[in-house]
Amino acid sequence: MTDSAQTVPEPSPGRQLTTWLCGLVRARQYGQLADLRRPTAPTQARLTAANFAPSEETRQVFEQVAFLFARYHAGRLDPSQGWGDTGAALRRIGTGAGRGPANPGAVRLLDRVVASRRVPWRHLQHVIERARSCDTIPPSWADLTDDLAGWSHKGRPVQYRWARSFYTPTFIPEPSGTRPALAPIGDAQ
Repeated sequence: MTDSAQTVPEPSPGRQLTTWLCGLVRARQYGQLADLRRPTAPTQARLTAANFAPSEETRQVFEQVAFLFARYHAGRLDPSQGWGDTGAALRRIGTGAGRGPANPGAVRLLDRVVASRRVPWRHLQHVIERARSCDTIPPSWADLTDDLAGWSHKGRPVQYRWARSFYTPTFIPEPSGTRPALAPIGDAQ
Protein backbone atom coordinates (compact mmCIF):
# COMPACT_ATOMS: atom_id res chain seq x y z
CA MET A 1 0.00 0.00 0.00
CA THR A 2 1.33 3.44 -0.85
CA ASP A 3 1.23 6.48 1.38
CA SER A 4 -1.25 8.14 -0.97
CA ALA A 5 -3.76 5.29 -0.58
CA GLN A 6 -6.53 6.27 1.77
CA THR A 7 -8.08 3.84 4.15
CA VAL A 8 -11.82 3.68 4.33
CA PRO A 9 -13.00 4.06 7.92
CA GLU A 10 -14.94 1.12 9.28
CA PRO A 11 -18.64 1.89 9.67
CA SER A 12 -19.87 2.53 13.20
CA PRO A 13 -21.42 -0.41 15.06
CA GLY A 14 -24.85 1.20 14.64
CA ARG A 15 -24.33 1.48 10.87
CA GLN A 16 -23.17 -2.17 10.76
CA LEU A 17 -26.32 -3.22 12.62
CA THR A 18 -28.49 -1.21 10.21
CA THR A 19 -26.80 -2.77 7.18
CA TRP A 20 -27.41 -6.27 8.58
CA LEU A 21 -31.05 -5.49 9.42
CA CYS A 22 -31.72 -4.01 5.96
CA GLY A 23 -30.15 -7.14 4.48
CA LEU A 24 -32.70 -9.27 6.34
CA VAL A 25 -35.55 -7.31 4.73
CA ARG A 26 -33.99 -7.45 1.25
CA ALA A 27 -33.39 -11.22 1.56
CA ARG A 28 -36.96 -11.72 2.84
CA GLN A 29 -35.72 -13.34 6.05
CA TYR A 30 -39.18 -13.19 7.61
CA GLY A 31 -38.42 -15.77 10.29
CA GLN A 32 -35.46 -13.79 11.63
CA LEU A 33 -37.43 -10.53 11.47
CA ALA A 34 -40.28 -12.21 13.38
CA ASP A 35 -37.78 -13.43 15.98
CA LEU A 36 -36.57 -9.84 16.42
CA ARG A 37 -40.15 -8.76 17.17
CA ARG A 38 -40.23 -11.11 20.18
CA PRO A 39 -39.06 -8.64 22.83
CA THR A 40 -37.43 -10.98 25.33
CA ALA A 41 -36.79 -14.28 23.56
CA PRO A 42 -33.05 -15.09 23.29
CA THR A 43 -33.25 -16.01 19.60
CA GLN A 44 -30.34 -16.27 17.19
CA ALA A 45 -31.43 -13.05 15.46
CA ARG A 46 -31.55 -11.07 18.74
CA LEU A 47 -28.17 -12.39 19.83
CA THR A 48 -26.69 -11.58 16.43
CA ALA A 49 -28.01 -8.01 16.72
CA ALA A 50 -26.51 -7.72 20.22
CA ASN A 51 -23.15 -8.92 18.91
CA PHE A 52 -22.79 -5.69 16.93
CA ALA A 53 -22.53 -3.82 20.24
CA PRO A 54 -19.02 -2.59 21.02
CA SER A 55 -19.43 -3.34 24.74
CA GLU A 56 -21.43 -5.53 27.04
CA GLU A 57 -23.16 -2.43 28.44
CA THR A 58 -24.64 -1.49 25.05
CA ARG A 59 -25.91 -4.95 24.03
CA GLN A 60 -29.47 -4.16 25.18
CA VAL A 61 -29.52 -1.02 23.02
CA PHE A 62 -28.60 -3.04 19.93
CA GLU A 63 -31.19 -5.72 20.71
CA GLN A 64 -33.92 -3.17 21.28
CA VAL A 65 -33.12 -1.12 18.17
CA ALA A 66 -33.31 -4.38 16.19
CA PHE A 67 -36.72 -4.98 17.82
CA LEU A 68 -37.90 -1.48 16.81
CA PHE A 69 -36.54 -1.97 13.28
CA ALA A 70 -38.41 -5.27 12.95
CA ARG A 71 -41.63 -3.69 14.27
CA TYR A 72 -41.41 -0.90 11.69
CA HIS A 73 -40.63 -3.30 8.85
CA ALA A 74 -43.31 -5.92 9.61
CA GLY A 75 -44.85 -6.74 6.24
CA ARG A 76 -42.68 -4.26 4.32
CA LEU A 77 -40.80 -5.38 1.22
CA ASP A 78 -38.23 -2.58 1.06
CA PRO A 79 -35.93 -1.67 3.92
CA SER A 80 -35.62 1.85 5.24
CA GLN A 81 -32.38 2.97 6.86
CA GLY A 82 -34.33 5.88 8.26
CA TRP A 83 -33.34 9.52 8.28
CA GLY A 84 -32.62 12.07 10.97
CA ASP A 85 -32.93 11.66 14.68
CA THR A 86 -36.03 10.75 16.64
CA GLY A 87 -37.07 14.39 16.99
CA ALA A 88 -37.09 14.73 13.20
CA ALA A 89 -39.06 11.47 12.91
CA LEU A 90 -41.64 12.78 15.38
CA ARG A 91 -41.83 16.01 13.37
CA ARG A 92 -43.03 13.91 10.39
CA ILE A 93 -45.79 12.20 12.42
CA GLY A 94 -49.36 13.32 12.05
CA THR A 95 -52.09 13.75 9.52
CA GLY A 96 -53.03 16.37 6.98
CA ALA A 97 -54.51 18.40 9.84
CA GLY A 98 -51.09 18.77 11.45
CA ARG A 99 -47.71 17.15 11.78
CA GLY A 100 -45.01 17.42 14.39
CA PRO A 101 -45.50 20.46 16.67
CA ALA A 102 -48.95 21.02 15.13
CA ASN A 103 -50.05 17.52 16.19
CA PRO A 104 -50.90 17.29 19.93
CA GLY A 105 -50.24 13.53 19.97
CA ALA A 106 -46.75 13.99 18.56
CA VAL A 107 -46.04 16.75 21.10
CA ARG A 108 -47.16 14.55 24.01
CA LEU A 109 -45.07 11.66 22.72
CA LEU A 110 -41.97 13.83 22.41
CA ASP A 111 -42.55 15.17 25.93
CA ARG A 112 -42.72 11.64 27.35
CA VAL A 113 -39.62 10.52 25.46
CA VAL A 114 -37.30 13.42 26.32
CA ALA A 115 -38.45 13.64 29.96
CA SER A 116 -37.33 10.11 30.74
CA ARG A 117 -34.06 9.63 32.62
CA ARG A 118 -33.87 6.00 31.51
CA VAL A 119 -34.18 4.91 27.89
CA PRO A 120 -37.97 5.08 27.31
CA TRP A 121 -38.36 1.83 25.37
CA ARG A 122 -42.17 1.74 25.51
CA HIS A 123 -42.47 5.33 24.28
CA LEU A 124 -39.90 4.72 21.55
CA GLN A 125 -41.97 1.78 20.40
CA HIS A 126 -44.93 4.17 20.16
CA VAL A 127 -42.79 6.57 18.07
CA ILE A 128 -41.95 3.75 15.65
CA GLU A 129 -45.55 2.50 15.54
CA ARG A 130 -46.77 6.04 14.79
CA ALA A 131 -44.16 6.49 12.03
CA ARG A 132 -45.28 3.16 10.58
CA SER A 133 -48.99 3.97 10.76
CA CYS A 134 -48.43 7.44 9.23
CA ASP A 135 -46.26 5.82 6.54
CA THR A 136 -43.39 8.22 7.25
CA ILE A 137 -39.66 7.66 7.33
CA PRO A 138 -38.42 6.35 10.69
CA PRO A 139 -35.41 7.81 12.48
CA SER A 140 -32.00 6.73 11.25
CA TRP A 141 -31.49 3.35 12.89
CA ALA A 142 -27.73 3.90 13.09
CA ASP A 143 -28.16 7.29 14.76
CA LEU A 144 -30.85 5.91 17.06
CA THR A 145 -28.42 3.22 18.22
CA ASP A 146 -25.72 5.81 18.93
CA ASP A 147 -28.18 8.16 20.62
CA LEU A 148 -29.60 5.51 22.93
CA ALA A 149 -26.13 4.31 23.89
CA GLY A 150 -25.47 7.87 25.05
CA TRP A 151 -28.89 8.46 26.63
CA SER A 152 -27.54 8.97 30.16
CA HIS A 153 -24.69 11.31 29.28
CA LYS A 154 -24.27 14.33 31.50
CA GLY A 155 -26.26 17.32 30.28
CA ARG A 156 -28.72 15.11 28.34
CA PRO A 157 -27.45 16.16 24.89
CA VAL A 158 -29.46 13.49 23.06
CA GLN A 159 -32.77 14.61 24.51
CA TYR A 160 -31.95 18.27 23.83
CA ARG A 161 -31.01 17.53 20.19
CA TRP A 162 -34.21 15.53 19.66
CA ALA A 163 -36.35 18.38 21.06
CA ARG A 164 -34.52 20.88 18.88
CA SER A 165 -35.06 18.72 15.80
CA PHE A 166 -38.75 18.49 16.61
CA TYR A 167 -39.43 22.17 17.31
CA THR A 168 -36.94 23.89 14.99
CA PRO A 169 -37.56 23.25 11.29
CA THR A 170 -34.21 24.80 10.31
CA PHE A 171 -32.14 22.84 12.87
CA ILE A 172 -29.53 20.62 11.25
CA PRO A 173 -27.87 18.31 13.75
CA GLU A 174 -24.17 17.62 13.47
CA PRO A 175 -23.26 14.73 11.18
CA SER A 176 -23.26 11.43 13.05
CA GLY A 177 -19.57 10.95 12.27
CA THR A 178 -18.72 13.87 14.56
CA ARG A 179 -20.65 12.58 17.56
CA PRO A 180 -18.74 11.07 20.46
CA ALA A 181 -18.03 7.37 20.18
CA LEU A 182 -20.43 4.94 21.77
CA ALA A 183 -20.08 4.79 25.52
CA PRO A 184 -21.63 2.30 27.88
CA ILE A 185 -25.07 3.25 29.12
CA GLY A 186 -24.85 5.02 32.43
CA ASP A 187 -21.39 6.47 31.86
CA ALA A 188 -21.28 10.23 32.01
CA GLN A 189 -18.93 12.25 29.89
